[in-house]
This record gives sequence, structure tokens and C-alpha cells, in this order.
Amino acid sequence: MIGNEGPELRDKAEKRVEELSEKVLLRMEVEQLKKEVKNPRTPISKTGKEIKDCEAQAGKDPLLKGIPEDKNPFKEKGACMLS
Repeated sequence: MIGNEGPELRDKAEKRVEELSEKVLLRMEVEQLKKEVKNPRTPISKTGKEIKDCEAQAGKDPLLKGIPEDKNPFKEKGACMLS
């Protein structure tokens, strides 16, 4: 049954949510909203500038651009052969 655990777990989770009363679900939602309201908010005028700076530097970022094969220190040097 490898690979089939996902749907079974999802079904169990859905059944547990269905079994919860509406009052419990509303309480959980309120708790989540209380957590979210504590998150700091940043004006779009500031984040927009940060996004532009990130986009300007994206060409130099090796995680986005990739590393050229000739400069990659982790490139395999050769094939391993077993005899």
C-alpha cells in the first residue's frame, strides 16, 4: 500500500472535521484569526520597492539563475564503474 496512504489520511481528517460541532469550528477559526491579526502589516509602497530591488538582483542570484557547469563545485568528475 505504498503511495496510497495520502487519500486515506485525507479522508480521516475530513471525517474528523465533519464530526466537530459548528461551535468548535467557529472557535478554531477565531483562534486562527487572532493569530493572523498579530502579524505585522507592511504598506505596499514599501514592499513594492523591495520587490523591485529583488527583481533587479535576480540575474545575479545563483539559486534563481543556476550555476554554470564549468563553475559548479558539485559536478560529478566522472562515472563510477564497478567490475
